[in-house]
Amino acid sequence: MPAASYLLVLVLGLASGALTGVIGTGASIILLPILVIQYGPQQAVPIMAIASLMANLAKVLAWWREVNWRAFAAYTIPGVPAAALGARTLLILPARAVDISLGLFFLAMIPARRWLRKQDFAIDLWQLAIAGAVIGFLTGIVLSTGPLSVPAFTSHGLLKGAFLATEAMSSLALMASKVAAFRQFGALPWPAILQGLIIGASVMVGAFIGKAIVQRMSLRHFEHVLDFMLAGSGLSMLFAALW
Repeated sequence: MPAASYLLVLVLGLASGALTGVIGTGASIILLPILVIQYGPQQAVPIMAIASLMANLAKVLAWWREVNWRAFAAYTIPGVPAAALGARTLLILPARAVDISLGLFFLAMIPARRWLRKQDFAIDLWQLAIAGAVIGFLTGIVLSTGPLSVPAFTSHGLLKGAFLATEAMSSLALMASKVAAFRQFGALPWPAILQGLIIGASVMVGAFIGKAIVQRMSLRHFEHVLDFMLAGSGLSMLFAALW
């Protein structure tokens, strides 16, 4: 790959890391199209999986003290095996239909999240466990289900640092399960791992930049950014599925 193209990917990795450090997700939405152009779709998905793993690790390190361990356990205990199961069924299900459904869901969550907040809607740990199983399975099928975890954790009462820390710790466990499945299937050769580590390093730096932004952000602005992210995620998935 030309040096200029490599530099572009690293710069976008830094920017996407900052974004995911602010709102908890979004790195793959920015990076995946560029990785597909540079490496092709077969290599882009496992490379992005490695980068996502590192991005979540960076957020965990940045917000370690604010992890809600009860919420993490409720979400990941069913979510980890579900993610592995989803990766194993990846080739069976129509990915386009899944992308369309998720895209519409993300868009619908913008008004729904605000309505649920006005109703003081909150989910308990057992409901968070169900969400973890469903989202974990979908994580194994599609590249990014980060926006799905936003309403799950925020409805449990987690916001800003607590949300970012717990969501990142949970996503780290789910993504590790998916990466292990990729490796088992032979879809993650060592060159892809190396590329993922290099790109993931720039994403990790961006995630720490994101922490500094969040610490200066009001709760109101944080929620506006979440809505913007949900809209972008939904529209990008619909565009990718229908184009």
